[in-house]
Amino acid sequence: MNRAVRRISLACLVMFVALLINVNYLQGFQASSLASKTGNIRTFDQQYQYQRGAISTADGVPIARSRPVKGIFKYQRYYPFGPVYAPMTGYDSLYSATGIEQADDKLLQGTDPKLTVRNLIDLITGKPKQGASVQLTVNSKAQQAAYTALKALGKSGAVVALNPRTGAILAMASYPSFDPNAYATFDGNKLNKIDARYRNDPNQPLLNRAINASYPPGSTFKIVTSSTALGTGRYNPTTLVYAPTALRLPQTTNTLVNANGEICGNGSGHVPLIDAFTQSCNTAFGALGERLGNAALKQQADKFGFNNAGLTVPMPVSASNYPVVQGPAYTAYSAIGQYNDTVTPMQEAMLSAAIANGGRLMKPYLVQDVKAPDLTTVQQATPSQLGQPVSAATAGQVKNMMLSVVNSPAGTAYGVPGIHAPGLDIAGKTGTAQNQANNTGLNDAVFTAFAPASNPQIAIGVIIKGGGYGAAAAAPIAVQVIQAYLAYLHLVGRG
Repeated sequence: MNRAVRRISLACLVMFVALLINVNYLQGFQASSLASKTGNIRTFDQQYQYQRGAISTADGVPIARSRPVKGIFKYQRYYPFGPVYAPMTGYDSLYSATGIEQADDKLLQGTDPKLTVRNLIDLITGKPKQGASVQLTVNSKAQQAAYTALKALGKSGAVVALNPRTGAILAMASYPSFDPNAYATFDGNKLNKIDARYRNDPNQPLLNRAINASYPPGSTFKIVTSSTALGTGRYNPTTLVYAPTALRLPQTTNTLVNANGEICGNGSGHVPLIDAFTQSCNTAFGALGERLGNAALKQQADKFGFNNAGLTVPMPVSASNYPVVQGPAYTAYSAIGQYNDTVTPMQEAMLSAAIANGGRLMKPYLVQDVKAPDLTTVQQATPSQLGQPVSAATAGQVKNMMLSVVNSPAGTAYGVPGIHAPGLDIAGKTGTAQNQANNTGLNDAVFTAFAPASNPQIAIGVIIKGGGYGAAAAAPIAVQVIQAYLAYLHLVGRG
């Protein structure tokens, strides 16, 4: 009898210990994952019972916050500027989230392990639960200028601006955009209809074109081709390069010509590299690409960030592509940013940022810092180098050629409105890209630049789908964003 009781007691003890271990394991190690499960109705209900953390710009403008409401839920998400910042904030809805709302969801909710101790203190002291606040790197003046310019043009496109010294994203605008406030509704049926309308819209307002849409770079890719040539040590900006009126492509019956059949230089067939860059001569860079070879061009493109599928800001950035091609004819097309070359507006900004920063490419990032409700810093961004695409010497040579594009009367950006305004000192490269996928009948307009050239503060990439010439559609937008940001720096005494 006693032996049977002991066995039962021992079994009960083992089960009790196992239960204690399991409970502690769940609370200590699985609480966060269980709380984030979509089927957890308690978490679903609780997330609207307390104040989700705010999202703001680097200069302190709130762009997402939770405000009190009456009803079952105590707080509702609100986006004061709606479409302007939607590509960054994304939305937080009953069923899903995008953008920073998704990437930093646990911090904004207050459930991130970094906030555990602070949450316990608040529980003990009786303070209401509140999420952490996220401050982005974006400048409100640059962002507003970018979105306003895109909207005024009325064509699909995007703008990305970077601080070339740190990689901080100063602007990320996409058009057409959407209003994230529409996703903040607590009416599930209404939310489904809104989501269906946006997703079925042929203009794709939910697409963040700044980091998730890619286009042919056109002649802006000549920055890569020039960097490849200059990096060999066999070329400098004054080196004469072959520039025929029409370049016959080997192993084909095709010929490559300049825009509108123009003659490069004085028609002698050879021009200095800087002149070919300034006038954006296709024949000169097609021939140069053939000579350099596809492998060298691809290696250089990779150093600038092409073919990188792992870049996040923290949202994933779609890879820009420079493919391996077979045959010198295809290499000639790729060397002028055509054939299968594709870039995101982010990649365009990265090209200029690397040149502006003496050849050092910094990793782009969007989140500056995260603060707990008691204003203590939970997370702080630390700039990091992504690579060294070119030497400082080569960067200086490319910079001088980009200045010539803007300042030489023969330059493709010379006539851009406002580009010669005092204090701008812009170095840039235009691109006009044939794109079979845009269905507009017009070329895509591309522009990449940095300013001021003597002390770079901003690097920018602009792509307009079906915009035509880069100097006509994309460059004026870049100028407006640069002006807005430099004016802000001057106002706060940092310019």
